[in-house]
Amino acid sequence: MSFGDPNNPYGPPPQGQPGYPPPPQGQPGYGYPQGAPQQPPAYGYPQQGQPAYPGYPGGPAMPMEMPGLMKTARVLLFILSGFQLLFGLIAGVAVGAAQDLSNGVGSGDSTDSLAGLGFLLAGLLLALGALSIFLGVKFKNGGSGIRVTTIVYAAFMILGGIVNITSGGNGSATFGGLISLAIAGIILTSMVNSQASAWFNRPRY
Repeated sequence: MSFGDPNNPYGPPPQGQPGYPPPPQGQPGYGYPQGAPQQPPAYGYPQQGQPAYPGYPGGPAMPMEMPGLMKTARVLLFILSGFQLLFGLIAGVAVGAAQDLSNGVGSGDSTDSLAGLGFLLAGLLLALGALSIFLGVKFKNGGSGIRVTTIVYAAFMILGGIVNITSGGNGSATFGGLISLAIAGIILTSMVNSQASAWFNRPRY
């Protein structure tokens, strides 16, 4: 049987001739890989079934900004401390001068108790002024204890303002009571809302 001319370049290759191995079974043809082509994943988007990358581990956490009500209460505490320290100093100097005058005229023994009460009032005002400054400073980094202390402090201020208004006889005590009542009311209102709770209970980094 003739299989054609073996020297014919256009004829089919002879069977079993070396140099022409048959294509292996089960492998894809040349240039056509098996299955659908795999696309590279897009940058920044994890593939399905892979865990997402966490956030930047070493990045600094953004600090929470103090709410406006907290800023207002803080400023009022500083203003209140200025009045308390000023009036405490004035009261102390006035009581001391009055006692010196009383001692000069020979009636110092009868005014000792009044002078002691005046000095006690002056010392109380100075202590309240220091407390107002302390609370205002601690608003930035303080916790829930500062909030509770400020609430109690404002409540006592409101009570004192009401007493001054009712017993002041429309004089300077009444005017001071009105101012104290207004400032303390704003401070107390700013301390009992959800913004104050979120601010003083925020996580510290």
